[in-house]
Amino acid sequence: MAVLNVAAPPIPMSFSAQTTLSFPPPQTIADTGLPISFIYDLALKIIYFAGEIQAHTVAEEMRLPHTNLVEIALNFLVKEEFCQITGATGYSERAYRYTVTTKGSNKAQELLARNQYAGPAPVPLTVYNEAMNRQGVGMVSVERDTIRNSFNDIIISDEMLRRVGPAVNSARSIFLYGPSGNGKTTIAERMARLLGGNVYLPHAVYADGQIIRVYDQINHRATSDTQRLGGINENARRDTRWVLCQRPFITVGGELTLETLDLIFDPVSKTYEAPFQMKANGGMLLIDDFGRQQMRPQGLLNRWIVPLEKRYDFLTLQTGKKIEIPFDVLIVFSTNLDPRELMDDAFLRRIRYKIPVGNPSWEDFRAIFQMNCAQRNIPYDEEMFKYLVLEHYVKVKREPKSVHPRDLLDQLVDIARYVRKDPRLEKELLDAAVDAYFVKLDKI
Repeated sequence: MAVLNVAAPPIPMSFSAQTTLSFPPPQTIADTGLPISFIYDLALKIIYFAGEIQAHTVAEEMRLPHTNLVEIALNFLVKEEFCQITGATGYSERAYRYTVTTKGSNKAQELLARNQYAGPAPVPLTVYNEAMNRQGVGMVSVERDTIRNSFNDIIISDEMLRRVGPAVNSARSIFLYGPSGNGKTTIAERMARLLGGNVYLPHAVYADGQIIRVYDQINHRATSDTQRLGGINENARRDTRWVLCQRPFITVGGELTLETLDLIFDPVSKTYEAPFQMKANGGMLLIDDFGRQQMRPQGLLNRWIVPLEKRYDFLTLQTGKKIEIPFDVLIVFSTNLDPRELMDDAFLRRIRYKIPVGNPSWEDFRAIFQMNCAQRNIPYDEEMFKYLVLEHYVKVKREPKSVHPRDLLDQLVDIARYVRKDPRLEKELLDAAVDAYFVKLDKI
């Protein structure tokens, strides 16, 4: 099957020791790496949807400079009688107001039949690939003190930290496994925090005439720099087709399917949505509750055998063509199922780090309980803690979980509020909290 390699003029980029790329704003249409006809068509669709719009607003919508770029597109649309100038609110061409003509409306509808994209100008696939390869998670290096500080708000053993540090520095793949309720997801969240730094992500990517949406406000967090720059102006310091974001941290669970691991085509807009692993490039993708997805675990594992090892992935367009993209993602699998039931030895070998997350020791359980009491302004009472452990754990052979102190104390606070008492550790409230929280299977 053919592999698509989109040829496009490279956009100048600089690279700093902080793994932050810098994109100077394009000065000409050629600098965008996009066909000139695409720029014209995009401007026409934006004007068509707006009804009437000022030139500088068209430039802001396209995330491209007006001077020597958007103005050329607008002049072309007027010359070809696709648009007309209806007035101005100032003396510069940036203040001209545009609307489509009948001819332009017909042309716009023809373009919309191909795709309805009318947003920020995309970046060429080759430029996207180069940018992601030069700001990947492999450039992150984490030291022991940094790791300790990242976990200072939770109780975690030194042994676990010794496992986490090298795993994050590997920037490859991690398998967290163990019984539920012991903080696998919390550990993964702290790992994502350890990655730190920012990455540039494009609003969209242009590949073989197709539009792939990448940046979205749900999965990505733009930095204050992006918010401050806002739209395009003549003094913009960079190409704002790119959004400066915190390193992505995307979590998927039961909704994950094989279909969502490839380009998702929208038959209405006739554009593509990037799959999770592409949106997570430069950051972390957490597969939570691995093994409980609608698809068989083996299907996911087979899909990612090559990307995990080679660090690149292939995605399929509606035309059948394949495009190659970086697979620069720290993949974290989290499960409370037996790993031997989920994957074979061949795939386990491809997972760089396997980290068991077991039940806390009684000493750690006490520390977690004390921390949660302090967070809720509940005075800690050692005798009442011992009562809880002996009566509701040792006697009934119940295993401690890291999540129990938080949940039991929340129950205690709710019950105390209901009976109009101050929340404190006493037998009556502890017994009621335990009775409300744990399921008694023998009574069902």
